[in-house]
Amino acid sequence: MLKNTKKTQIMIGFLLAIALSTNAQVKTDSVKNKKYQATPPPPQKFGAEAFQKSDKTVIRWLGNGGFLINSRGTTIAVDPLLKGFDMPVLFEAPVNPKEVPHLDAVLVTHSDNDHYSIPTLKDLYPVTKLYHSTIYVDSLMKNEGFKSKGHGIGESFDVGKVKIKLTPADHDWQNQDPNRTRNFAKEDCAGFLIETPDGTIWAQGDSRLMPEHLSLPTPDAILFDFSDNEWHFTLEGALKIAETYPNTLLILSHWGTVDAPDFTPFNADPEKLKSLVKNSDRLVVLAPGEPYVLSKLKK
Repeated sequence: MLKNTKKTQIMIGFLLAIALSTNAQVKTDSVKNKKYQATPPPPQKFGAEAFQKSDKTVIRWLGNGGFLINSRGTTIAVDPLLKGFDMPVLFEAPVNPKEVPHLDAVLVTHSDNDHYSIPTLKDLYPVTKLYHSTIYVDSLMKNEGFKSKGHGIGESFDVGKVKIKLTPADHDWQNQDPNRTRNFAKEDCAGFLIETPDGTIWAQGDSRLMPEHLSLPTPDAILFDFSDNEWHFTLEGALKIAETYPNTLLILSHWGTVDAPDFTPFNADPEKLKSLVKNSDRLVVLAPGEPYVLSKLKK
């Protein structure tokens, strides 16, 4: 055992300094080696005020492909992912699902758990009038005991004064798995064309680019997925959509949510998109929970 002399104290201090320096270098190297991933601004928390009646339509990004739309008091959530995801996330959800006061409808585009979040939907169920999705996802919802309704592609339905139509999608990636439990069909997935008094919103869902996506009635806003992934539009496909609707507002979606810098569905970067999109001032990069007031395109 070393004696507690001045020389010993100096030696201990020297060794401690080396250890601290080494630890700091390891942390620094770890940060340097972590692959870059674009992240959104800090969340803007909201509560009951976001669900009140008004004379406008307000859109809030919830993270990933999720949005809250309040159209003059009619409240609709699209693909809300607010808790219980099985991968690490990059931010805190802007609202606790147990604190949501009411929803007239929840729209679910497909069965992937970053869009069909059972933990989120269980918390929202007591305050939600009805869940809407495709015929297949509706069957999953009914198995969970949710009050839900399934719709075919091209079918329309009303939620208050909001008219909603299912748009086609191509996202049957599960068929690549030799151990799949069923054969997935294109119509198991959808997007939603949401017509409000203040403009039309296209919630795309996850999809490969289809010819139908380039011949829609011009939306006033697109909840815009620009993931460069083969089972999404790809960046090239997203740019084709942006070019097809050159004045439509592009509210960025499906980015900055899941900590997966090597997984293309989750690592899109708005800064790269800005240099590629024509009329790039129409890109809207929201913080989670940040309100955006919808308006119709000028004719």
